[in-house]
Amino acid sequence: MHDDDRQRGQVLSRREVLKYLGVTGAALLAACQSLPDDSNEIFSITQSPISPIPSPTPGSGNGALSSCVVRPEMTEGPYYLDADFNRSDIRSDPVTGIVKEGSLLTINFNVSQVTGSGCIPLEGAKVEIWHCDAEGVYSGVSDPGFDTSAQKFLRGYQVTNASGQASFITIYPGWYPGRTVHIHFKVHYDAPDLSRVFTSQLFFEDPLSDQVFSQPPYSNRGQRPTRNSSDRIYNDQLLLNVMPANKGYAGFFDIGLQLE
Repeated sequence: MHDDDRQRGQVLSRREVLKYLGVTGAALLAACQSLPDDSNEIFSITQSPISPIPSPTPGSGNGALSSCVVRPEMTEGPYYLDADFNRSDIRSDPVTGIVKEGSLLTINFNVSQVTGSGCIPLEGAKVEIWHCDAEGVYSGVSDPGFDTSAQKFLRGYQVTNASGQASFITIYPGWYPGRTVHIHFKVHYDAPDLSRVFTSQLFFEDPLSDQVFSQPPYSNRGQRPTRNSSDRIYNDQLLLNVMPANKGYAGFFDIGLQLE
């Protein structure tokens, strides 16, 4: 049903990331020794993946390395809408006001810019997310099984603050045949000398999804057929770090962008 099986964009190798960062610290080099020189693996630098990222000291070079995580891009999928919904709480349909049912999930993005001297928080970036509801249905879609073309639930964007942070209130996404549990996202950044649109997806640990789906309204659908291991484009570099929170879950995601 969904053409989400193509990876898009550039995946940075270990050598490329080191070139962009210009880092020579012993701690970073030690972390890299386990990878061969010609490795094409995604290289990530993170010290506290489930903690909000502190603002670096200006001019400190590597003061924000804990938020500098290079991620792979992926297809946006067939159900992207260029909709102007500037809102943090995306659970409701903006026309009807109906709120989608599901386990509460807050998502906190920490967006940084990879520079020649390290990583700095990226202020003014537009972070956009969209995903299906507990029944596996997207809004704004006319499909053989449903027509939600007049609805815009579970879609919205936020602009990063001075610390590079943007937060959303939503529900844990459901599932549909052929794909594992995921959330689509884009990061837009436009400035006189910098321009970038980064498109990818967030994934969830299977045991957590099993726990969530054992409860209503998800449990009414039965067993999901596709898990992370059988999803054609799943990548563990895009796992959302999730922890229990008041009345639901909180997820944290760090991403460092090399702007062109």
